[in-house]
Amino acid sequence: MGELRLMKGNEVLAEAAIRCGCDGYFGYPITPQSEVMETLMARQPWEETGMVVLQAESEVAAINMIYGAAATGKKVMTSSSSPGISLMSEGISYIAGSELPCLIINVQRGGPGLGTIQPSQADYFQAVKGGGHGDYKLIVLAPSSVQEMNDFVDLAFELAFKYRNPAMILTDGAIGQMMEKVELADFKPRWTNDELIEKCGSWATTGKPAGRKPNIITSLEMDSAKMEANNKRFQEKYRKMEEEEPRYEALMCDDAEYVIVAFGTSSRVCQKAIELARAKGVKVGLLRPITLYPFPKKAIAELSCRIKGFLSVEMSAGQMIEDIKLSVFEGGCIVPVKFFGRLGGIIPSPGEVVKALEENFLKG
Repeated sequence: MGELRLMKGNEVLAEAAIRCGCDGYFGYPITPQSEVMETLMARQPWEETGMVVLQAESEVAAINMIYGAAATGKKVMTSSSSPGISLMSEGISYIAGSELPCLIINVQRGGPGLGTIQPSQADYFQAVKGGGHGDYKLIVLAPSSVQEMNDFVDLAFELAFKYRNPAMILTDGAIGQMMEKVELADFKPRWTNDELIEKCGSWATTGKPAGRKPNIITSLEMDSAKMEANNKRFQEKYRKMEEEEPRYEALMCDDAEYVIVAFGTSSRVCQKAIELARAKGVKVGLLRPITLYPFPKKAIAELSCRIKGFLSVEMSAGQMIEDIKLSVFEGGCIVPVKFFGRLGGIIPSPGEVVKALEENFLKG
């Protein structure tokens, strides 16, 4: 068993980064995720592991520092909250277009605009549809506990380097600020220069050995035919992700007549909601997407052929519901897909979820 601690979600993101061999963090403070950088600064990992920690001049500066550092093959990350991620979106598109691995953490707050510092899930579209310009995708992981905040840092880096693609941990202010018991991973050493060249030398700017062409990192291509070829290669990579990487958790779905789909904080609420509903004799299950991209489409499609309906529960006006509907449609077994959500930083209660389930499926 690893080391056990009682930690805040944002704090454990920082600790996990140090322990998984992260080379650098570049960020800018914004509520409710400022503790990520504050914890890193307090831990002073540059003395322990050599990890660089830098507060940039802005979110725009931070993401471009990530761009440059990722081009060298280093494990690098940033974190922000909703408006800050919007400022980073241009740079994220450049990183995706240059096929570079990195980790981006979004501890969501309610919007639009500056909105509120309370938790939200209204950045779903931005995260899974490519929030910047162009046809690109991020690998998106959605933790529902402080333990998963810890576990997903290393997993995000693993997937980012596997596909040479930016990965995002999409969480929210509730999980970022809550404290729970967490089992920390053992320390992984940072890559040596020889290991870095072995793993990333075919594409990163690690220095050009004799007989090899220079590695050029850019998302710019003036030849339209070549740019189309690049895009086709990207799309093939995304198809591979969709085939190999969907992750989800299914609770009480084996005998369910109705299934709630929820992620992050909403899924924690819905775990209690399905207990309350079953106590009333309603057979309800919960499907929790762990990867929001790639979305667990096949699992949704398979369930749609044996249940009576889905309820999408979100802390937004309804965004993930579109992917649920697409999954049901592609599966060929059409069942109703309904929505319940709260806005403005309000977390729904289990009782509200049960009431929404009853009103949408059990009345009339």
